Amino acid sequence: MEPLPILTIPDERLKQVSEPVERFDDELRRFVEQLEITRRHGPAAVGIAAPQVGRFQRICIVDCSITRKPVPNHGHLVLINPEITHWEGYEVGREGCLSVPDYTGNVIRATQIRLRAFDEQGEEHEYEMEGFEARAVQHEIDHLDGILFIDRVVSRRTDLFRRKVYK
Repeated sequence: MEPLPILTIPDERLKQVSEPVERFDDELRRFVEQLEITRRHGPAAVGIAAPQVGRFQRICIVDCSITRKPVPNHGHLVLINPEITHWEGYEVGREGCLSVPDYTGNVIRATQIRLRAFDEQGEEHEYEMEGFEARAVQHEIDHLDGILFIDRVVSRRTDLFRRKVYK
């Protein structure tokens, strides 16, 4: 299976709000598999959301287990119809995105979240997350709402940076 093409700015489709998933079937599971292949193909990608490949459903994948800041985390997560039910604390941190390949930026995010989501089998799960994993999940959920990290940078003049090279 080949990776899917990634939509990048200024593609207006990235601003589209995604619809909830209603059918948990083999077609959904095949799409999730292809989305994971696409995430792994992207340079340094810890997460990807369905809208980034032109499918406007509330599906994202996050895997913080292989990053420089892996602890604590839940490993590889498929999050369908994710909903943040609680958040607390705030922190500024640097973010990048496959859909914004030339920039990184400082974004304020909650430091701890509680999340409810379904997996690709249709089973509901609840997670408590903190630190980098909480940041990554908030970033991916933003995609489902048509929001990019560049929409959340503290200041475009002082907190948006041209990316040097993906590592």
